[in-house]
Amino acid sequence: MRKIWVGAAAVFAVVGLVTGGVQAATPNVKSNITVYSEKPAPKKKVVKTVKVVKVEQKKPQAKREYRRASLRRTCDSFFECLFSTRRATRASFGGMGGGDRTTRSTVSFSDGKYKPGSIIIRTPERALYYVLPGGKALRYKVGVGKEGFQWSGNSSIGMKREWPDWRPPAVMIAREAAKGNIIPEYMEGGPNNPLGARAMYISGTMFRIHGTNNAASIGGAVSSGCIRMMNSDVIDLYDRVALGSRVYVYQ
Repeated sequence: MRKIWVGAAAVFAVVGLVTGGVQAATPNVKSNITVYSEKPAPKKKVVKTVKVVKVEQKKPQAKREYRRASLRRTCDSFFECLFSTRRATRASFGGMGGGDRTTRSTVSFSDGKYKPGSIIIRTPERALYYVLPGGKALRYKVGVGKEGFQWSGNSSIGMKREWPDWRPPAVMIAREAAKGNIIPEYMEGGPNNPLGARAMYISGTMFRIHGTNNAASIGGAVSSGCIRMMNSDVIDLYDRVALGSRVYVYQ
């Protein structure tokens, strides 16, 4: 019996040696299996594109159209178109006190030829100067005669009127009648009167320094020879000017 166990042990030993040799002789074979890591793959960075939309601001169409309509508005008569009386009542007067803006400024004026209190009108400049003491003057922006109606010379202030009435000269009435335009022979003073709030009459002429109910005409060559001022300005000048003050007009 003992011999049987010894023999069996020997057989197992031989088999073990043979198996070990086979395993040692077996070559390494590359695996086709891919092993994935449990670590999650990094997320791709997504770049968001922001589309910029330019918003065009709409112009106030209604307001613009209203203004155009106002400019296109027809007048009820030649007289109203000529002197802008409808516009004057709304824009140029704040009641009977003359509510338009002033153009007055104080400037250096060193010409000793003119005494304080003198009035100098320089037509090309569209400016009136009232001479002050000490080498100064008040400068006002004015409207002057249109081409063919401009003049030059010197005189004095012969008369002053507040809210003057208007009696157009016969030559003006005839001239406009020839064009088919009828203007009145007389117009009472007031906000709609083309002479405005004040008038200073230049002796020996048919011309005046006066206000206007058409503020937009200031700075232009617009009149038949008279000198127009803003109502605020003509009121200011009227209170300073004395009867007999010298007036010099230059072209």
